[in-house]
Amino acid sequence: MTGSQPPLNDDSGPDGPDLLPGAVDARFTLASERTMLAWLRLALGLIAAGVAVLHLLEPWGDPTARRTLGIALLTIGAFTAIVGMLRWHEIDRALKRGGPLPGPWPIWTLTGLIVIAAIGFALWS
Repeated sequence: MTGSQPPLNDDSGPDGPDLLPGAVDARFTLASERTMLAWLRLALGLIAAGVAVLHLLEPWGDPTARRTLGIALLTIGAFTAIVGMLRWHEIDRALKRGGPLPGPWPIWTLTGLIVIAAIGFALWS
């Protein structure tokens, strides 16, 4: 058999799948949802760590340090969940409207908070 083979998907034109006006390719929507789930996994991990520090590390060191670390982890976890949801909403809106995607400020902010908390507790005496 010679020549080019026909595309497997008959509903696509020369520029890709035919979409209704304003429709978004499902792959981008699903990728955005997977990213939102990653934000939620991180938030749940931080919250679980905060709960563990507050309730499972009773004999560990100074109670003030334990309470501060636990509350910091809980707060950063809650912040992560909220920012992840807001970022997913912004990306979904940008995909539907065809506008620019949001910038990386939430990633930089979360990274900064985690680094500051880690350094602060590493230096806590």
